[in-house]
Amino acid sequence: MKNSSIQTEIDASYLYQKLAEHEEDPTIANVFRQMSEIEKGHAEAFAKKENLSVENLMQPSWRAKTLNLIGKIFGYDYVLGSLMDTEKGLSNAIISTKKKNNLAIRGTESTHVSILRAILEKEEKVTGTQLSKFESKHRSVGGNAIRAAVLGGNDGLVSNFSLIMGIAGATAGQEGVLLAGLAGLLAGALSMSLGEWISVKSSQELYENQMQIEMEELENNPEGEQKELALIYIAKGIPEDQAHAMAADIMKDPSQAHEVLVKEELGINAEELKGSAIEAAVYSFIMFAIGAIIPVIPFFFMTGMNAVMVSVALSAVGLFLIGAAITLFTGRNVWYSGFRQVLFGLAAAAVTFGVGKLIGVSVAG
Repeated sequence: MKNSSIQTEIDASYLYQKLAEHEEDPTIANVFRQMSEIEKGHAEAFAKKENLSVENLMQPSWRAKTLNLIGKIFGYDYVLGSLMDTEKGLSNAIISTKKKNNLAIRGTESTHVSILRAILEKEEKVTGTQLSKFESKHRSVGGNAIRAAVLGGNDGLVSNFSLIMGIAGATAGQEGVLLAGLAGLLAGALSMSLGEWISVKSSQELYENQMQIEMEELENNPEGEQKELALIYIAKGIPEDQAHAMAADIMKDPSQAHEVLVKEELGINAEELKGSAIEAAVYSFIMFAIGAIIPVIPFFFMTGMNAVMVSVALSAVGLFLIGAAITLFTGRNVWYSGFRQVLFGLAAAAVTFGVGKLIGVSVAG
């Protein structure tokens, strides 16, 4: 059986290859192909160390295949972001383990982001736009939507499940639970929707103001902005002559120069501003409602403790599926993440059920 380290390297090799296949820029595509070969080499080295057959190893996991499917639908920038998160997580875990065991940290534990940049910088005629692709601090819009969907469904399920169990504890699962569950669903979904609208709208307004200021600086002082951009590249380790050449090339197109300056200087990904605040609000409402309706369903058809037990069972299944979906972002074991989510969700519901039971007995007394 393959261990998790080998599978992680295999998945990375597979995903970098997919990134290369779907990348229109030949320079960046070549970088991805080189990274795929590096990861494949790591997997083969790990396999030989553990006396495993290399020929039977190179099969991507369901997580890698799912990420590839998401890339086809929402764009491969999300896949790149997920790969970088995985690399950073592995790096932090290795460094933490070495510190705990008082082992020397040699620098080889660090993320492959630096390797990506090192390969890219050696390419001929590299541009600032190409380099900035690996400097983005944000995921693509599609990636954010997926993450929001999972977390929104989780919030709806956990919060309404806990509410329903509290009411069920106080009323022994009678008719009032259905009303409370629907009220909790509507109130929570509206609250999440409004919060999402405010968050997206305020971020857009802030970033748009900063981008406008940057455009005015570009129009009024292009020479200063070119020097500033060159200094940014020099600070990243680009040779001074190459940095100035890259900055001069970018400044030939004002719109491209503005986009690069916004990303490099302000850390703003313009793609993040294309989403609609209203769409985000509606999306948040729907995902919260989907999660929140799961524990309510049995109370449409039955009452009492039978309804409570079915609600618990349905909610446990929902919690496990959400925990499994979260592994797309974390890379953790599906069973571990799924059962952890079930444990925490059931614990929260048990507490509220117990509190509701105490309140119900107190009121009845």
